[in-house]
Amino acid sequence: MRYSLIISLVLLFSCQEKVSKFTPGEKWLDNNGVHINAHGGGILDHENTYYWFGEHKVDGKIGNTSQVGVHCYSSKDLYNWTDEGIALSVSNDTTSLLIKGCVIERPKVIYNAKSKQFVMWFHHELKGQGYKAAMTGVAVSDQITGPYQYLKSVNPNSGIWPIDYPDSLKTKNYNLESIKKWSKEYFNAAAEGVFLQRDLQKGQMARDMTLYVDVDGKAYHIFSSEENTTLHIAELTDNYQDFTGKYTRALEGQCNEAPAIFKKGEKYYMITSGLTGWKPNAARSAVADHPLGPWTSLGNPCRGSEGDNNTTFKSQSTYVLPLKGKEDEFIFMADRWTPENAIDGRYIWLPIEFEEDKPVIKWQNEWYF
Repeated sequence: MRYSLIISLVLLFSCQEKVSKFTPGEKWLDNNGVHINAHGGGILDHENTYYWFGEHKVDGKIGNTSQVGVHCYSSKDLYNWTDEGIALSVSNDTTSLLIKGCVIERPKVIYNAKSKQFVMWFHHELKGQGYKAAMTGVAVSDQITGPYQYLKSVNPNSGIWPIDYPDSLKTKNYNLESIKKWSKEYFNAAAEGVFLQRDLQKGQMARDMTLYVDVDGKAYHIFSSEENTTLHIAELTDNYQDFTGKYTRALEGQCNEAPAIFKKGEKYYMITSGLTGWKPNAARSAVADHPLGPWTSLGNPCRGSEGDNNTTFKSQSTYVLPLKGKEDEFIFMADRWTPENAIDGRYIWLPIEFEEDKPVIKWQNEWYF
């Protein structure tokens, strides 16, 4: 009887139907028949295998804090995913900043060919402090699936001005307490760097983030800063584990988060979202000649139905994946958040097209490449 049960289970999993297309917004089952748990994630293509890293959520609102850590999955074809377990675990040590109940969001992993290490960065908020800390954390591993060793969390570039920040604004005085939040004066002051100045010595705020490795091996950390009003693009050291101090401001005072960056031809493109908490909003896009900018806005890239393209198909960007072996073909990756029951968040993957040198994302109920 025992052996019959084992054989039945083996047959059940071996006969599990293979996925051969993307169905955005539907449940996406892994090799164990469980909905993939890798929210706010990114993908690393390494040695002919794709690895998907994302936030491991649990049931209910508590799932919006990190109760487990960062989950990893692997795939050969991007359709069918194998559970590789928890790559980075939260700690039960009360002295650790990575203690269970903190916030770990938007983890991204890149490979350093010189050190032969895998480097993970993530948005990190301290337990019990809401989104006050606005830090970024880093962890490393010799194995792509982990376990990753947590190194530190920081507010980047303490005491350092951006390379594109004019001297004329470095000495400009602001009375921040007198500026009404969300007013025209507030956005003008934000664009000029009122929050940049405020945080200069402590280090800058770093919330929603992504990583980008250019063709020359130089890596960049892109994150929402200055009370989420302005993006920072910061160069990483050769080992990808720290900041060089060289960074720029992008789309100043325009309130962008959820950045995702990719390159087509000689141009760099970025897709972001606006600021509406867990509620979806219209995506934005921008273009530059270099990762450090300057960046020029291109408008909303979304076209189609599924609710409204002004809500990015009820989702928010997290990553753009270049398709290996297919020139100038990319997958837009986004999350359809369910904050009341975090574990049920769905994934919106759609192809990126180009029209008049602008990225365009069209809704499709199902598709394949």
